[in-house]
Amino acid sequence: MNLFLDIETIPAEEEKREILKAIHKKKLEDGKKVSAKFEEYVLTTSLDGAFGRIVCIGYATDNEPAQILEGAEKEMLKSFWDIAKTASLFIGFNCMDFDLRFIYQRSIINGVMPTQNLSFARYRNNPIFDIMWEWRKWAKDPSVSLDSLAKALGFASSKDGGIEGQNVWKFYQAGKIKEICDYCKRDVEVTRSIYKKMVFARQGKLPF
Repeated sequence: MNLFLDIETIPAEEEKREILKAIHKKKLEDGKKVSAKFEEYVLTTSLDGAFGRIVCIGYATDNEPAQILEGAEKEMLKSFWDIAKTASLFIGFNCMDFDLRFIYQRSIINGVMPTQNLSFARYRNNPIFDIMWEWRKWAKDPSVSLDSLAKALGFASSKDGGIEGQNVWKFYQAGKIKEICDYCKRDVEVTRSIYKKMVFARQGKLPF
């Protein structure tokens, strides 16, 4: 089973701020590359599985319609790993460095045992097919975004509707959870379309 996936994340919750203040202060003292403004630093935790949170997980299996997992993070993770236990290939855009890694980290934080122990070894496309890295063939440059790659391959942008990764937090604060989930679902659909194009899929059958 092919499992296409995408996640949307937000910064750490209010209860973690005291811990984050101590971490932020230490980073500044050590001369680490970090914003001097604490509030700006907090926003960056949406990319950090140690403190950031998952708003929703979008997924699709093989040619089935994309679905969304939302609600309590721990329950989302349980449901995701239940779905993923029979997957033979995990497919996403930058999923090796972000989505799947974030899911693993949040699973540890929430005490949810993964049903698969995936290898994150580089320079291969199984069991993780990372579209971003496969497109770049593991070159450090040039970079590419999901949006630009979709457009290059003739697919509709998933960013239509005024939402993209960088403003998910603003939508969340405004209570626009449905819009976030719909956006995540569109990302899954365009990810699948790009994957099929990249592997020259014909009539639902992949040549390799």
